Amino acid sequence: MINKGLSRLGTVFLYLISLLPFWLLYLLADVLFVILYYVIGYRRKVTQENLRNSFPEKNEAERADIERKYYRYLADLMLEIIKMASISKQQLQRRMVCTNPDWPDKYKAAGKSVTAVTGHYCNWEWVSLEFSTHTRLFVIYKTLANEIIDYFFLKMRTRFGAVGVPMSQTLKTCLAHQKEFTVSAFAGDQTPTLATANYFTEFLNQPTAVFLGIEKIAKRIDSAVIFCDMRRIKRGYYEYTMVPLIEHAKETAEYEITQAHVKYLEMMIHREPQYWLWSHRRWKLKPKT
Repeated sequence: MINKGLSRLGTVFLYLISLLPFWLLYLLADVLFVILYYVIGYRRKVTQENLRNSFPEKNEAERADIERKYYRYLADLMLEIIKMASISKQQLQRRMVCTNPDWPDKYKAAGKSVTAVTGHYCNWEWVSLEFSTHTRLFVIYKTLANEIIDYFFLKMRTRFGAVGVPMSQTLKTCLAHQKEFTVSAFAGDQTPTLATANYFTEFLNQPTAVFLGIEKIAKRIDSAVIFCDMRRIKRGYYEYTMVPLIEHAKETAEYEITQAHVKYLEMMIHREPQYWLWSHRRWKLKPKT
């Protein structure tokens, strides 16, 4: 009961923070950056190792510059995600803009389902929320252990009409809507479980376990596969472009879809590396020798 009470109190606190105007929110982010980077050194060893292994061609000063920029952005990202609890549709659409809004027309006309892939890059949460203001969207997510926190984040992500789909229900949901225009959103850099880590590919100069569920589901329903390319324009403002990767998933060779979305994400990271989630333990799984 005590834990539930604290969790409820925590969600109320997060909601109250979300009500702050952006100028004050970013002032808090500046303070949070100092705490994360200088005071507690949040996962800095993990971040430094990931950067060192990913960019062996860069010198120490270049990697340190990326690291510092990353933590400054991470602080902004944390507060921006909290802001989702109360941001208006108009504010969101002004701050997250699609550069090619007519991209779904041909899929709508054909009644074809779409598999959308993104990564933990820029503000992936905002783009899903904005996307759901004008397109039928299934957001595939991992449930959290804390039911109250899980409900808070699910409610936040589905405020504008998205449908939250637990990973265990993904195939069932996609099959039920495969002949309709729907978009199912996946994080392509999600680490697979140990039991499903059956495929490794070269990603950022390292053998990397890749989640194959995206490819398997896309082939099963013969969807189109598109990638959400994101850019940060300035603090609190982004744009995204929906980039077609595969038109007919069933016609692809084994691992073709997986390679396509992994390589596109890698290109984005090389373009502006500070916006990827470097503090995540992405390479904890190693290929069997």
